[in-house]
Amino acid sequence: MQNALRPSSVIPAGFTIVASAVADDGATIVVRSTSPTSQCPRCGGISRHVHSRYRRQISDLPLAGRPVKLMADVRRFRCEAVLCAQRIFAERFANGVVAPWARRTGRLETLVHHLGLALGGRPAASFARRLMLPVSNDTLLRVVRRRGTPPLPLPTVIGIDDWAWRRNHRYGTIICDLERRRPIRLLPDREPATAQAWLSEQPQVKMIARDRGGAYARAAAKALPNAVQIADRWHLMENASRAFLDAVRRSMRQIRSAIGATTINPELLTAAERLQYEGYLHREETNGAILALSKDGVAIKEIVRRTGHSRGTVRRVLRGERSDVFRTRETSLEAYLPWLDLQWAAGHHNGAALWRSLQTQGFRGSLRVVTEWATRRRRSDQVDTDTLHRVPSARTIARLMTIDRNDLSKAETVTVAAVEAGVPSLVDARSIIEGFHAMIRRKVGADLDPWIARARASLVASFANGVARDITAVRAAIVSQWSNGQTEGQITKLKLVKRQMYGRGKLDLLQARLIGAT
Repeated sequence: MQNALRPSSVIPAGFTIVASAVADDGATIVVRSTSPTSQCPRCGGISRHVHSRYRRQISDLPLAGRPVKLMADVRRFRCEAVLCAQRIFAERFANGVVAPWARRTGRLETLVHHLGLALGGRPAASFARRLMLPVSNDTLLRVVRRRGTPPLPLPTVIGIDDWAWRRNHRYGTIICDLERRRPIRLLPDREPATAQAWLSEQPQVKMIARDRGGAYARAAAKALPNAVQIADRWHLMENASRAFLDAVRRSMRQIRSAIGATTINPELLTAAERLQYEGYLHREETNGAILALSKDGVAIKEIVRRTGHSRGTVRRVLRGERSDVFRTRETSLEAYLPWLDLQWAAGHHNGAALWRSLQTQGFRGSLRVVTEWATRRRRSDQVDTDTLHRVPSARTIARLMTIDRNDLSKAETVTVAAVEAGVPSLVDARSIIEGFHAMIRRKVGADLDPWIARARASLVASFANGVARDITAVRAAIVSQWSNGQTEGQITKLKLVKRQMYGRGKLDLLQARLIGAT
């Protein structure tokens, strides 16, 4: 059988109980130190000469659902060292028990610190009241700031990326230790000089995973020229997919000619599609004016001044990326489309009946949404020349050309076949992008040079040139086990912490909470 609970076991080490009182609003325990001596904080000498005493109130962990106050009889000692300038000092307690001038015990301070790390200010203060801990939201944040970040081992494999203080206005930089899977530093901006200054202090770093932007690449090359740079695999695959989408956008005129849809039949358009078609006609007028100026040799800066359009718009027109007629939008039916496809294939073509069945599954949309979908689907199954007059958007065509043929409807299959027959350069571009994706998935770095040579002669030449300029980092991304994916995950966690803090999420507090709680 275990020993009986002793009263002295509920108070911090180094104290003994003198008296105690318990009331409904809390418990008060009078304590004093058990050590006959104390150490001078200035010279380190041991003193036994007591000068005087005073009473100090210290908060401790709650006991039996009641807050606890320790009333400590603290002694003042005379320093016995002749040459010491500190004549009188208050006694010091064991390390971690009660800090000098502290009004909380070390164990309560640790609990307050962890509450602040996990919940922040107001949420932690509300939770602390339920735990009978006398602490305010300002105190919680002050403790988190004071303790800062714990000492961390020096990293050798890091990931670096930017994150938004305020999107499109202000950005910071996060640095993660990829081996230990934790963030280690936040920088106030994403300037190359700031990243370079931090990297210069880390000569032990051997690998740096980064995005495909040039700022961090230049900073790493200057600060750590011998470190291996690794491009992020997700960004590489996303950039490749976007390169194919851009190729489709530049080929929209050929695609419309290929599927016999150089003109649009308004009778086959819904009201929303008709509005988009009218916008397309307006864009075509703008595109014609910009292309005419460019044909006359006018510079982009002068075109921007004459037309009033942005530089980005002018560049997209000159690249042939503004010839889309329709743009797809996500609808409330998105989650129910697989079920609707099965019902349609089974012969259930009544929109009202489908809507009633969807309501039993939790669908909260209107009847009109389902009936319009049924009308679209009914038209898409009618494979004739009129149906092909409605050309999907570039994004839709890119999706149809890259998904499995078994997932296409009859009309979609005819559309893809017409595009492949009329625009063979798109088929070649799709094959090149699929080869790049397969190369990354299979980690075959030896195929990179032949792929670049092939891609430079296709519609995705711009993407291939970008890969060639960053070929060392891209090859490392293909063959290495490291990538910047976990850094992106830490950015998601950082955004959650930042939004919890509202306007008080300054850099030191964000860093203390993010790193301390990991």
